Amino acid sequence: MSVDKVLLAQHAHQTLPQAEIASLPNYYRGKVRDNYDLADGRRILITTDRISAFDQPLAVIPFKGQVLTQIARYWFEQTASICANHVLDYPDPNVVIGRRLDILPVEIVVRGYLAGTTSTSILTRYRAGEREMYGHQFPEGMRANEALPQAIITPTTKAMDGGHDEPLSEAMILDQGLLTAEQWQTVSQTALALFARGQALAADRGLILADTKYEFGLDSDGQIVLADEIHTPDSSRYWFAETYRERFEAGQAPESFDKDFVRNWVVARCDPYRDPIPEIPQDVVLEAAAVYIRAYEIITGKAFVLPDPAEVPIERVRRNLAKYA
Repeated sequence: MSVDKVLLAQHAHQTLPQAEIASLPNYYRGKVRDNYDLADGRRILITTDRISAFDQPLAVIPFKGQVLTQIARYWFEQTASICANHVLDYPDPNVVIGRRLDILPVEIVVRGYLAGTTSTSILTRYRAGEREMYGHQFPEGMRANEALPQAIITPTTKAMDGGHDEPLSEAMILDQGLLTAEQWQTVSQTALALFARGQALAADRGLILADTKYEFGLDSDGQIVLADEIHTPDSSRYWFAETYRERFEAGQAPESFDKDFVRNWVVARCDPYRDPIPEIPQDVVLEAAAVYIRAYEIITGKAFVLPDPAEVPIERVRRNLAKYA
């Protein structure tokens, strides 16, 4: 398996930077997804090839949207016995038809390791001297990418586009009335169960699921349902188990294939929260595409099949969604 990068370069033009379709109703543009709300309570979620980090768009990566949609599909199917999810249908490789939910105002981040590069990551905050974070106490002397004694939840606010996620704790969530005590208990227990299933199945593929985030919403009956995506390279940090221990002992970053590839390229060249983001060159874009495709193949155990070079992704999406217009 794995796609040759020379071959991939021949498909570099086949991107889906946006999916604004005039014939579909109630358009909403997210950081990565373009969404449409249908009158019957369904939502169309089109995962574009935009890559976003540091609360802003970075680049357009060929086939990224398809990879994310199909990895999430694999995980939704693998975790359906733990938690109901929003999925109703997959009419296109980049598209999910889901139930429209009232998204809960808390993003549930589960972490198994002291890791991360963003301002809300526990490694960033630990290096800044913090030892109490998200309602958890951390001991002195921990090392970057070290395993935590047990998985923990580090919740954040759900920022609007352009805003920044802010750290929360269980006490803050309850005191501010963001969730009821019953809702918090349900989402926290469910998130930990989903993470445990993800870690177990990832281990079978030779991977470590280091951390991830979940979004939950309420359906029309008030039931808590898993939304958005699950265990994708955009929402999760994966490492290769075979080399983790050696690299950790040497003080090296774990070998990974998640969004840190692009994040790290940016961080090495600027402060992404203060400086303009430099344009990401084509060779880095193609390398990122190969990383995403490799992630799909390892996680799902399936080969990624490149489309006919003549296929135009937005035209295929429009065709497959014509019946919803």
